[in-house]
Amino acid sequence: MSQEGKPEGKKEYRRGIKSFVIRAGRLTKGQEGALERQWPNMGMELEDGPIDPEQVFGRDSHVVIEIGYGMGQSLVQMAQAAPDKDFIGVEVHLPGVGSLLHHAEEAGVTNLRTYKDDAIEVLKLVPDNSIDTVQLFFPDPWHKKKHHKRRIVNAEFAQTLRRILKPGGIFHMATDWEPYSEHMLEVMDVAEGYENIAGKGQCVDRPDHRPYTKFEKRGERKGHGVWDIMYRKVS
Repeated sequence: MSQEGKPEGKKEYRRGIKSFVIRAGRLTKGQEGALERQWPNMGMELEDGPIDPEQVFGRDSHVVIEIGYGMGQSLVQMAQAAPDKDFIGVEVHLPGVGSLLHHAEEAGVTNLRTYKDDAIEVLKLVPDNSIDTVQLFFPDPWHKKKHHKRRIVNAEFAQTLRRILKPGGIFHMATDWEPYSEHMLEVMDVAEGYENIAGKGQCVDRPDHRPYTKFEKRGERKGHGVWDIMYRKVS
């Protein structure tokens, strides 16, 4: 780990159109300390090559990948509440990674790992039919029409996840932007190999296993809704 709290030897990975923007942000003392202490235990690198969940966690279990976990509190809560499952988080923002490791350290969870990388690059390392659940909670909706091409949920992304999901595996999305929920449904309802658990064009009630976040509570006070959408891989 370097003096700046960044894993040593990290490379910058680039692709065409990105679904995220790197935000400036300073590490808190707690985040920096957690990175120093916990990255060697919980950090994963693209340079490590293909992911073998059984080798990573030392057991054969239900494996969840969460893309873009923000500051990580929700993902840590899920890992703590389900010690029989294993979780791999992917986040590009270093303060978010530091926050996740800080919360994980405080909670004493051991069934959690993280990348600080572009999810598209990480997913290339995931073997076929190896993941039980993929979570995508509150991705950037890219409100302006000219930016819709940046939305991570598209036909190509759906098929990338179809490749890594086990038969019967679940792709779970959540958004607080109704037009994005409509976009998600539009893309996924016609995606080959999936079925909408709630029925075509429908959302599910928030499942108990997805923590009710401060973000949601704040949004509800402003009159915002939240839409949970779940698809099952059927072929």
